[in-house]
Amino acid sequence: MKVIRTITALRQEIQMLRTNQAGSAKEAVVGLVPTMGYLHQGHASLMKAARKQTDIVVLSIFVNPIQFGPNEDFDSYPRDEARDVETARNEGVDIVFIPSVEEMYPQPTQTTVSVSRITERLCGASRPGHFDGVTTVVSKLFNIVQPQKAFFGMKDAQQVAVIEQMVNDLNMPVEIVPCPIVREEDGLALSSRNVYLSSELRKEALVLSQALRAVQEAVEAGKAVTAADVRRLLREHIGRSAEAVIDYAEIQAFPSLEPLHDQDELRTFDDLLVALAVKFGKTRLIDNIRIQHLEVLSHV
Repeated sequence: MKVIRTITALRQEIQMLRTNQAGSAKEAVVGLVPTMGYLHQGHASLMKAARKQTDIVVLSIFVNPIQFGPNEDFDSYPRDEARDVETARNEGVDIVFIPSVEEMYPQPTQTTVSVSRITERLCGASRPGHFDGVTTVVSKLFNIVQPQKAFFGMKDAQQVAVIEQMVNDLNMPVEIVPCPIVREEDGLALSSRNVYLSSELRKEALVLSQALRAVQEAVEAGKAVTAADVRRLLREHIGRSAEAVIDYAEIQAFPSLEPLHDQDELRTFDDLLVALAVKFGKTRLIDNIRIQHLEVLSHV
């Protein structure tokens, strides 16, 4: 495994690996796992999927400043490069790309990639400009690495939808591979930001998975049949925590993220996303489940 910090060296290494495999029966498939580091088992699951599905696995670690708002946690975002590199080595990654901000943005950015509509809802509503930063850096990584497949976690389902929209609209030759949410034994979705939680706030944060489980059970029992039923259940369960401050607790069509009216019946939609964003202290956590044809796909 090689750790590479410049775009030029990365391109040269990928080309060398592709050339070395040129004699095989099929073209070498490059897989990209984009991350901001501080890796956990959720990231490891992405690397495992990439290892199974591709021949050359590239992991990027880059805390992207242009997707953080002025009052967000860019400077304090958790970092542990040595541990991240060891995790990548254990998962069989071929290349770890760790560029500096100056390497990725050598001059003030005058070109951005912007996806409209679906970025204006959920996280995009309270984090203006966030997804422009995400789509810009991901498009840069796609251009630099030129992967055939890229692996993203479904914990940030809106991000997956946005990137798929960008890839489709711009005819980018890369397949987006969504990977399931990985949870702790008590149901808390793994996140690099969980490290910010005190032991007490971590206990409080369990209301997220509990709320999603309540929706899951109500849907399966036929008790939640409208969007209003789902929204009521979410707020009822999250409201049991005095520390929880709801940003959103929503159900929307997926992947369009079109809002549902309260009276809309779930059975009339093929694919739905039940999504949460809630703050505990200063820490904002997200979580979700998907419902397809009234079957809950992501069990909590």
